[in-house]
Amino acid sequence: MSARRTKFYLDKQNGKFMGVCAGIADYTGIDVVWVRVAMFLSFFIIGWTLLAYFAIGVIADNKPSGLYADRDDEKFWQGVRANPARSTRDVRSKFRDIDRRLADIETYYTSRNTRLAEEIDSLRWRNCVPHAVYRTGWGARRKIGRFV
Repeated sequence: MSARRTKFYLDKQNGKFMGVCAGIADYTGIDVVWVRVAMFLSFFIIGWTLLAYFAIGVIADNKPSGLYADRDDEKFWQGVRANPARSTRDVRSKFRDIDRRLADIETYYTSRNTRLAEEIDSLRWRNCVPHAVYRTGWGARRKIGRFV
């Protein structure tokens, strides 16, 4: 996908007027109601907020459709935008956990199948030894040695 997930976009699908507050809510992960309340209060407290609102509404790009695969993907990218160092630490931690779990599975798989491995080895040995060895008994097998 060519759209950057860490960039600010206007969210006109969820927005009321120009999609600026919905875009800020999407970018930061804050509920859109609180962003609208803060914006409304800042219109009266700070004089230049209205001008900045319209400037952002004109300059910013619209949010591409299908930017996030699902809600979990959206939450992940909001976390990346909020604190990139924490996000990379979380990803590393998840990979370490996956690596540990795979090592546990491998250990379990290899340790549980020792009897199976011995059976396979004995079948290999039986298939490689000539039939005459079987007729003469175990002592003859021992003299010939192990064939693999």
